Amino acid sequence: MATFRDIVGQDQMKEHMQSAIASGKISHAYVINGEQFSGKEFIAKIFAMALQCEMRGKAGSPETAGNPGTVAKAGSAEIPCQTCHSCKQALSDNHPDIIKVTHEKPNSISVDDVRVQISGDVGVKPYSGPYKVYIMNEAEKMTTQAQNALLKTLEEPPEYVVIMLLTTNVNSLLPTILSRCVVLNMKPVPDHLIRKYLMEELQITDYKAEVCVAFARGNVGKARQLAFSEGFEGMKSEALSILKYVHDMELQELVTAAARIKEQKLDRSDLIDVMTVWYRDVLLFKATNDMNHLVFREEGSTLRAVARRSSYEGIEAVLEALDKAKKRLDANVNPDLVMELLFLTMKENG
Repeated sequence: MATFRDIVGQDQMKEHMQSAIASGKISHAYVINGEQFSGKEFIAKIFAMALQCEMRGKAGSPETAGNPGTVAKAGSAEIPCQTCHSCKQALSDNHPDIIKVTHEKPNSISVDDVRVQISGDVGVKPYSGPYKVYIMNEAEKMTTQAQNALLKTLEEPPEYVVIMLLTTNVNSLLPTILSRCVVLNMKPVPDHLIRKYLMEELQITDYKAEVCVAFARGNVGKARQLAFSEGFEGMKSEALSILKYVHDMELQELVTAAARIKEQKLDRSDLIDVMTVWYRDVLLFKATNDMNHLVFREEGSTLRAVARRSSYEGIEAVLEALDKAKKRLDANVNPDLVMELLFLTMKENG
């Protein structure tokens, strides 16, 4: 299924898109900004499918049906309908007027990628739909030259063109690009909505759903990934072995243990997420002396011991160090050095 109702959370974004469709006031360019796995591409595909849906205009007059700006009136079928020929093409990723912009180099989108797939293609009118929708994932990887090439298209786009730039870092885009786009920011999804999605839609058990929700931190896609990850349990077990014995292990032993995480399907950033949840549990138990609301409540005896020996200031220092470590990893700082500094703080304060 792929309708606006299938998007978990993101109510403001859904409302904006549905209002744009209802009013026919479609922008020529959108930026969807949000962290990895947050569902940007899923939302972009639903919006694109809705723009092309053949039910748009069915309630209008014959002479306006199928033209940009024509929408299904109140009381008509839900858009996207998922049953018309256009929707079926979109659902199978086979719609000729919904173009996914690709790039050969893993770390950059070149000026040639933009010129060939967008700038050199926009002049060709849509094959069957009212719009030509271009979806570029990882738009933060565009080189400056690529962005300048795209800017020329954004300055005078044909009326039927809609360009969607999906990015994890909106600040990587030139101000001149952003000024010509509607910027939509993904918001963290409330835990109860993610939990409901995991348990009702994916049939995940309540305890596993609780753990995935805690680690996902508002990211639906990440929660789903964790729920089905074969390496997650192994990574969590490895992380717990570090957390339980951090005071007894030598620094090199800790670094070696962290390196083993790299062999799992999850990375060091996910290890830090596990550790963050653990120390939040420690802080919560120290403040409340109640295990019932803890994620790692099955590790009660160890959590109790850590909470007893740690001060509030020490726990907060570790949580701050975990946050810094994650930011440093995102900034491509040497990961071994990042983990060493983190483990030193944990040994001193945790």
